[in-house]
Amino acid sequence: MKISEEEVRHVATLSKLAFSEEETSQFATTLTKIVDMVELLNEVDTEGVAITTTMADRKNVMRPDLAQAGTNREDLFKNVPEKENNFIKVPAILEDGGDA
Repeated sequence: MKISEEEVRHVATLSKLAFSEEETSQFATTLTKIVDMVELLNEVDTEGVAITTTMADRKNVMRPDLAQAGTNREDLFKNVPEKENNFIKVPAILEDGGDA
């Protein structure tokens, strides 16, 4: 499956990245090779092969899910440089405030 330079530019724009024409061309070529390699996996006969999620012999170690008291708000706000309406005020990271 060929990844076009236009697709690379589109994803770069969505990611707020800027690439030169040469970089865009290189990414398109590299991504095409990666997708082609992954598509080869679809040709592998996996009939009767058990699903493998990890090669490590591990099991989940879970802690009890117990309710605990949170941090005292007054103690928390001692180290906060700016607050507003009992919330920690942080710099905006989205243009125009945006919806998160």
